[in-house]
Amino acid sequence: MEEVVVGEPTGLDRPPPQPAAERAATALERIASFRFAYVAIFAFLVAYVFTLRGLERALTGHFTVAVARAARVDPKAGGVATQIDANLRALLQESRWIRIGEVRVRPVVIAADGRTLLFVGDGGLPALPAVADAGSDLLLASADVQVSIPYNSLLANGVLIVYAGLLIATLALHTRRLARKELAALATVARARDAIAQRAQGIERELAGVRARLASVAPESEAHVREIGALEEERAALYERLGELEAREGELRRSSARAGELEQEREALEQLLDEASRELETKEGELAELRAQVKQAGKLVARSAKDAELLSRRFAALYKQLEVDARAVDDIVALGDESLRLRAEEALKRLSDDPENTLVRRKVGGLPPHLSIFELGFAGKGRIYYTQGAARRFRVLAVGAKNSQNADLEYLSRLPKGT
Repeated sequence: MEEVVVGEPTGLDRPPPQPAAERAATALERIASFRFAYVAIFAFLVAYVFTLRGLERALTGHFTVAVARAARVDPKAGGVATQIDANLRALLQESRWIRIGEVRVRPVVIAADGRTLLFVGDGGLPALPAVADAGSDLLLASADVQVSIPYNSLLANGVLIVYAGLLIATLALHTRRLARKELAALATVARARDAIAQRAQGIERELAGVRARLASVAPESEAHVREIGALEEERAALYERLGELEAREGELRRSSARAGELEQEREALEQLLDEASRELETKEGELAELRAQVKQAGKLVARSAKDAELLSRRFAALYKQLEVDARAVDDIVALGDESLRLRAEEALKRLSDDPENTLVRRKVGGLPPHLSIFELGFAGKGRIYYTQGAARRFRVLAVGAKNSQNADLEYLSRLPKGT
């Protein structure tokens, strides 16, 4: 019979062998452990898409009623088409869904004859001009409204942020629930293991005492032999049970590690959401700044076009000997400084009224042979390029300065033969 010395390391002190089935865990099983996260993300995407579709349908009904109401006008109050156009413009410009939520609304209003287009627009900017009024023949107009929510609009981004917050909160709650469950199971297994370990140590002590007594008195009683055998079998069974519990403890510890990975993934998603929110705020600021720049540029272009038109009329009325091209008028407007404009106009007046005494710098060189273009200076570095006119004596082609000489010569070299 094998003797066991008290204090000798036993299987309770050694780590349990790792089962082969656990070492052979496949990648598919590891992926399946995150199935709740996958289902939650899929539900998030489906909810986001269908929420946008529901909002589009609801807004379509809202704007359909509003456009139909705006299309009902009184012919006694003025032109029917004019009233409809004014009502719809006011509706599209004042709607918060369009101004703030960036919803795209395109109403189409057709007169009762089915052919006359009274209004078509998108976001308050009419794509076609309103038709001339035709009295009561335009009444009973029919309206069709198309509403869409762009995925980069403020409304769509707001819905996305709301659902992303709900997704992260759900994953966080699920992760914490799993962690509490795994910790509770781990504590239960640890208590059971400690109890079995204590029982096994007691049995070891009892066996050691029995062997000591047997060694001193050399018992031959069958009862003692059966008792020793029963104790050894119980010890073997306890060792086997202890191995199973330790294997379960290892499995629970790995599950707890997976819960920690889920917690780390949640924190990464929260950081991504914060970064997306900051980027969204930055994009909104840049968008507002670009809108202001576009608005200011539109005003400057409109002002420049108006100045060019007035200047062209002025030249045609005052200087009967000159034909001033639109390019030359735009160049004078682009000078910006009012004093430079006056000096350029002074040189044009001398060329028109007293061409014989006008000091011409030189004939412009480096141009194709079929072009005969002269250069007239003003304000030191200013240059006026002109040639013989067809309807009038002289034709002014362009106006520039020293810094624009290369661009001006390139433009002049592309003029057709006979200029």
